[in-house]
Amino acid sequence: MENMKEKQHFVLVHGACHGAWCWYKLVNLLKVAGHRATALDLGASGVNSKQLNDVVSVSDYVQPLMQFMASIPNDEKVILVGHSYAGLCISLAMEAFPGKISLAVFISAYLPNHTSPPGILIQEDLELAKMLVRPTRLFLEELSKEGVLTEANYGSVNRVSILCEEDEVMEEEFQRWMIKNSPTQQVISIKEVGHMVMLSKPQELCNCLLKLQTKFDGFK
Repeated sequence: MENMKEKQHFVLVHGACHGAWCWYKLVNLLKVAGHRATALDLGASGVNSKQLNDVVSVSDYVQPLMQFMASIPNDEKVILVGHSYAGLCISLAMEAFPGKISLAVFISAYLPNHTSPPGILIQEDLELAKMLVRPTRLFLEELSKEGVLTEANYGSVNRVSILCEEDEVMEEEFQRWMIKNSPTQQVISIKEVGHMVMLSKPQELCNCLLKLQTKFDGFK
């Protein structure tokens, strides 16, 4: 029974222009610590078979995540982890499957508020949008519609923000602005690290996740 309580399932979702490969160090560390870890490739990303031209909607892009969440038994919960643009992706999963998520962790990620369309964050962060607009679709029009996220679903899931203090892609000031507008239960700052913390400081990131799973274990 003790082993059942301690073992968690971490679902890792990559940001734009990346793939499941970016989590390989963290996946190994989480498994060594005795947990399950699943890194997903979103549409037209990593080894996903779709081409960019096949992904014409945000639903197409997040389909692998949604299919995976649908496959999880109703009596199980996962810790959902999103990096960068994947903050929007995991938010859609939180809206669709709030009962299957014990904790959502936003790592240098877009952090929407259910009171505003998530696409507003992309408009606020124009520099990142310009940087990503060619290699990936941002689905700005779809994500700018009202009612994409609700308090009853998205707002009911425990959320934590992990802030990378030397991030030059998702700058600290912008991260803190999002947290102010959409407060999380906890904010963790990792010093002397840039945007790709899972590659540059995987052990420190793993330690953060392990502490969080212990703290939020009672919310399963």
